[in-house]
Amino acid sequence: MTPRPLLHLEGAAVLIASLFAYHSTHAGWLQFALLFLLPDLSMLGYLANVRLGTASYNAIHTYLGPLALAGYSFQTAHFSLLPLCFIWIAHIGFDRMLGYGLKYPTQFKDTHLNPARHKLALGAESFPNSRVTVAPPNPRPTAL
Repeated sequence: MTPRPLLHLEGAAVLIASLFAYHSTHAGWLQFALLFLLPDLSMLGYLANVRLGTASYNAIHTYLGPLALAGYSFQTAHFSLLPLCFIWIAHIGFDRMLGYGLKYPTQFKDTHLNPARHKLALGAESFPNSRVTVAPPNPRPTAL
């Protein structure tokens, strides 16, 4: 079994857990609906170029941002920020559940969940279209 279905299930679990967490804050579901797709505005970076789009998308679509905001919320007792954290986490979980992952700077659909990126054949390169090359090993120096 490949890990891909597990990653989709993990995204679904994160989505469900964040929905329960959001519900526990007693925040309005209209707010949830209005802000749920807000992280996707980070895709606007692709209008400039692929590198900027990748950087902006990945910065917003990792759990570091909402977890840092939650930490700040607890540290400063600004608990009104918690619903925003749960919306953000729910969005990321939803994306992962659908198979949208963090992007590589090649094209928009090239993600860490892309099955084509992870197909390996014996003796074949892992990423044949990658610009990363591996230098041959240095020969052992001979003693004089």
